[in-house]
Amino acid sequence: MLQVQDISFSYKEKATINSVSFELNKGKNIAIIGESGCGKSTLLKLIYGLYDLNDGHIFWNEKEILGPKFNLIPGMDFMKYLAQDFDLMPFITVSENIGKYLSNIYPQVKKDRITELLEIVEMTDYANVKAKNLSGGQMQRVAIARVLALKPEVLLLDEPFSHIDNFRKNSLRRNLFAYLKEKQITTIIATHDSTDVLSFADEVLVMKAGQVIENGTPKYIFENPKDKYVASLFGDANEIVVDGVPYFVYPHQLEIVADSDLKVEIVNSYFRGSHYLIEAKFVNEVLFFENDFDISKGIQVCLKMK
Repeated sequence: MLQVQDISFSYKEKATINSVSFELNKGKNIAIIGESGCGKSTLLKLIYGLYDLNDGHIFWNEKEILGPKFNLIPGMDFMKYLAQDFDLMPFITVSENIGKYLSNIYPQVKKDRITELLEIVEMTDYANVKAKNLSGGQMQRVAIARVLALKPEVLLLDEPFSHIDNFRKNSLRRNLFAYLKEKQITTIIATHDSTDVLSFADEVLVMKAGQVIENGTPKYIFENPKDKYVASLFGDANEIVVDGVPYFVYPHQLEIVADSDLKVEIVNSYFRGSHYLIEAKFVNEVLFFENDFDISKGIQVCLKMK
């Protein structure tokens, strides 16, 4: 079990991480979400041992994770951390980058392991290409394979799919998270992408200004956002007040009806393939809802929550 116990950290005077606590069992996947600058990346670095805590403790299976003051080489052997810069060696091949830290004692075992990892990140055709000739997305996929090479107990991923094209990202996510579950690798992912959270995480931590403001299962937090900030992390969230009570509603939860108190004027329509996202004005606020067809600007319609 990973235990993060009331940790705090600051680069200067203002706390970057403030009294954060959570636990994560072996083989589980937790996603950390929040706006840029909320402390997601710093939290991963603290868990890996790259910085010294101001307060609190971090344990993995009763072994305390300590920072640079206690370790000549920062970082823990049983963990791997994938930062947003990939740190590949440009003048060696993809296979050589992936196998950089694998033992040469059993060459066939090493070769088989590299082949397996190339398949997971869908880079088999690029095995002999030098890293300097890859695109940003391809480099990111190689970096993912390299952190998996030594079979870590804990994997820390900071925006691991940010440079990868959407058509490639979906299959890569399925391959990667299925592999992590199969191998029971405990995973923490810092991400802006709600798909990483809703489809693959077992638990979610929502961060704001260095603090965890919400945690729970993806389904619960998505369906019960505590405020508009939390709801907006999953898409275009609307705040609708009924009898003085605020409701946080996603576009798919609004529909057109013949009559209601929620009368809006259409501002714009955005084609999304399977539907249109409609932007509308309600008094002095902007609302978004989904509709099967386009609606002309200036038209007035009535909405209700499903």
